[in-house]
Amino acid sequence: MPLDRPLDRPLALTQGDPAGIGPDITLAAWAAREKYGLPPFLFLGDPAVLKSRAALLGIDVPIREADAESAVSTFADALPVLPVPAGVEVAVGEPHAATARGTIGAIEKAVSLCFEGRAAAVVTNPIAKSILYQAGFGFPGHTEFLADLAEKATGTKVLPVMMLAGPKLRAIPVTIHIPLKDVPAALTEALIAETCRITHHDLKTRFGIEKPRLAVAGLNPHAGEDGAIGREDQDVIHPAIFKLRAEGIHVFGPLPADTMFHDEARARYDAAICMYHDQALIPAKALGFDTSVNVTLGLPFIRTSPDHGTAFGIAGQGVARETSLVEAIRLAGELASKATA
Repeated sequence: MPLDRPLDRPLALTQGDPAGIGPDITLAAWAAREKYGLPPFLFLGDPAVLKSRAALLGIDVPIREADAESAVSTFADALPVLPVPAGVEVAVGEPHAATARGTIGAIEKAVSLCFEGRAAAVVTNPIAKSILYQAGFGFPGHTEFLADLAEKATGTKVLPVMMLAGPKLRAIPVTIHIPLKDVPAALTEALIAETCRITHHDLKTRFGIEKPRLAVAGLNPHAGEDGAIGREDQDVIHPAIFKLRAEGIHVFGPLPADTMFHDEARARYDAAICMYHDQALIPAKALGFDTSVNVTLGLPFIRTSPDHGTAFGIAGQGVARETSLVEAIRLAGELASKATA
């Protein structure tokens, strides 16, 4: 889809874990920029990692150090890189805790560039949370960290909402990176309602859907079977839906999750609101693993990411597909273009 208008600022693309496939798919995406019609992006990471990975993969990609102001003009001829040192010599496929500071720093810098008006959006390559935890990272993942950075920049607390957006399904988990056993206690009427409000708002304002239709999944099998298989669907989810309808939001459910995702069912809604991580991400990835994009709603800036992880086992082997990163870059560009049009 063509942009509403060309971007005059680059997308800020973070390095992710430098030992993973982030460098591989970044190089491949830039090399195929014309084929995919990609908007300009500025890579925030270690140029030495990119150069060594390009040599390993046999990809001829010119790499040029740049800043946000020069990235757009540089992009046609070279991959623009804002240097963020990895912190240690990177061994392909072998993550190291010493790289955590650089990985975190690249995310912080990307967000900073957006708040300064120097970047149009943030696109994040995959991170390895276990590696970041070794360096004292105090967040379950990207989503929560980005919300914290937004709160520090604006002084306003935000609720980050994860959405997996693909050509066949948009799916949102109300609870994200918590153990399954903790989900029932974490689900509240207020959390479900606010997640739906944010989804409704962003689908209207960023995705251009005039009247978003939200389908809400039940928590229990058969959406609780009228309380016979758990009370959460009646006591928590239904009241949230009733309240949202009174606010004029087109929302319906709770629906049995096992019948929500076939072709005919998906035609009835614009986004599926799910109660926990896997309830949303399993159908989203099954319907579009290479084409789905992780989008964080509710933030004061645009953020997208591929829907896969670091894939250390295939890093540097030339088999990692850049498709999901390409889709993340394209979607970030489309959303940024709408915001500036």
